Amino acid sequence: MVCVPAVLEVRDLQQSFGEHRVLHDVSFDVHAGECVAVVGPNGAGKTTLLRAVTGARPADGGTVLLHGRPLDERDPDVRRAMAVVMDDIDNFPDLSVVEHLDLLARAHGVVDAEELVDTVTAEVGLTHLGGRLPGTLSSGQRRRLSLASALVRPRSLLVLDEPEQRLDVAGVEWLGDRLLAEKAEGTAVLVVSHDPRLVERVSDRRVELVGT
Repeated sequence: MVCVPAVLEVRDLQQSFGEHRVLHDVSFDVHAGECVAVVGPNGAGKTTLLRAVTGARPADGGTVLLHGRPLDERDPDVRRAMAVVMDDIDNFPDLSVVEHLDLLARAHGVVDAEELVDTVTAEVGLTHLGGRLPGTLSSGQRRRLSLASALVRPRSLLVLDEPEQRLDVAGVEWLGDRLLAEKAEGTAVLVVSHDPRLVERVSDRRVELVGT
C-alpha cells in the first residue's frame, strides 16, 4: 500500500500566555479529502490552535508542515494552498461584495473569475447583495462573505474557525453540504466547531482539547 503524505502535519504544538499553558504538545495530520474537527470547551485553545497552525500567531514550540514543507504564511505557495475563515480576517472596506470576491479570485489566478464569483455568491445567498459594501452587511451576511472569500480561490487546505456562527438552520445545512463537497474534491479540511451535528456529519476524526 502506498503511503500518501498528509496535506497538513502538526507535531507537538505548544502555546503559552504568560504562565498559562494553552496548547500541550498537540499533534495530528489532515489528509486530502479528510476533515478533522477540533472540539472542546470554551477556553480550551481551539482558536489559538488554528492561529498557530495558520501562522497568524506562531506557536512557542512544535512544527507545522504543509505538503511536507514548514508552513510560513508569508510564503506565496502557502497563500495559494491555504484558505482560511476566521473572525478577524478583514474585507476590503471600499469594495463591494462582488468586487471583493472578484479581486480575490483574480489575485489567485482563477481563469473564469467572473463566472466563479457569480456561482459562489448564489451558493452563499449573497447575489442580491453583490453591490453592497461589507460594512453595511449584517453579521450573518459578513460570515457568508468570509466563506465565499475562501470558495472563490484555489485551495488544498481549508481552515475554518466556527464557520456555523451566525448562520441560520438552512445555512448550517448548506455548510455541511459544502464541506462534504470539499472533501469529495480532495480538499483537506480543518474545522473548529461547537455544533455537534455538523461535526458528526462532516468530520472523519476529531482533535479534542480539554483546556486547563
